[in-house]
Amino acid sequence: MRLGQKGEELAVKYLRKKGYKIIKQNFKTRIGEIDIIANDGGTLVFVEVKTRESIAYGMPFEAVNSYKRRKIANVALLYLKKIKEVPPCRFDVVSLYYDHGKPEFNLIKDAFEV
Repeated sequence: MRLGQKGEELAVKYLRKKGYKIIKQNFKTRIGEIDIIANDGGTLVFVEVKTRESIAYGMPFEAVNSYKRRKIANVALLYLKKIKEVPPCRFDVVSLYYDHGKPEFNLIKDAFEV
């Protein structure tokens, strides 16, 4: 299993423990994908997961640059067009890296706006 896929699976378990209800994983469109779509207390959450083997080159969440944020937002809009009622929404980032083989999580709620 590749690192990103493993990170996404660990992030799903982590989010469930935090009370998120997972709606969809790997929502794919012609313009991109969203790693996880979840419900957190009535808020629809689009979650980007970034996984690194170490933090030698920076924290994983730092890879969610303006280009990536725009792309996620556009995919989210496509998802919202498919549902009848649009609830409150936000964008979270799960940043995951390995510290001596143990996964370390950092959840950034409302990481960015569109």
